[in-house]
Amino acid sequence: MSKKPTTGPALHKVIMVGSGGVGKSALTLQFMYDEFVEDYEPTKADSYRKKVVLDGEEVQIDILDTAGQEDYAAIRDNYFRSGEGFLCVFSITEDDSFQATQEFREQILRVKNDENIPFLLVGNKCDLNDKRKVPLAECQSRAQQWGVPYVETSAKTRE
Repeated sequence: MSKKPTTGPALHKVIMVGSGGVGKSALTLQFMYDEFVEDYEPTKADSYRKKVVLDGEEVQIDILDTAGQEDYAAIRDNYFRSGEGFLCVFSITEDDSFQATQEFREQILRVKNDENIPFLLVGNKCDLNDKRKVPLAECQSRAQQWGVPYVETSAKTRE
């Protein structure tokens, strides 16, 4: 009798994008290990894998935490090509990071050549609401214009 090869859980590749210092790594590490890292060290690119239950089915999520710095813009296309879904992160305390989401989205759409890719706009650092520079209505408006969900969170407090 021959055995059927066993296949593992489905694998989904998620790419974290956004400007430097907005909290992509902090969000990733909070998701992976339930911990918040205070110290900021610029990321070149880190990859993580975690099993989760999605719609009642066990799947593996591959998270690629990309560099936000402009120095790495040239290699982003390769990362974007491999992604199935994207979390575009900005800091609600930094208007420039919000404005940069437009460029990240355009680059992803150009590389993927598909407007219907899973995409989530994420406003991070909501624990610093007293230092907010990007109005909530503006964030919601951009997400609506793009036809994507918008969430606000804090890697620090897990709000």
